[in-house]
Amino acid sequence: MKILLAIILSCLLWVGFAFAAVDINTATAKEITALPGIGPAKAQAIVDYRAKNGPFKTKKDLTKVKGIGPKMLEKLGDNITVGK
Repeated sequence: MKILLAIILSCLLWVGFAFAAVDINTATAKEITALPGIGPAKAQAIVDYRAKNGPFKTKKDLTKVKGIGPKMLEKLGDNITVGK
């Protein structure tokens, strides 16, 4: 019974993690690659842009990163957040 409970709890934790929004102002490149449609190169471009230009003020600012357009931003939707 304890094993079953542990398995269920473990699954619930993974589900919660999967639906957590990624803060594009604090996330590492590795964390950003968890986003749909974002591979290692785009993730690194986001981190590099942030390092050079400062934090993103809005989600829409992400389109200033080369390779990320309005369609990609729409696809990311609620999967991203811009923390303060």
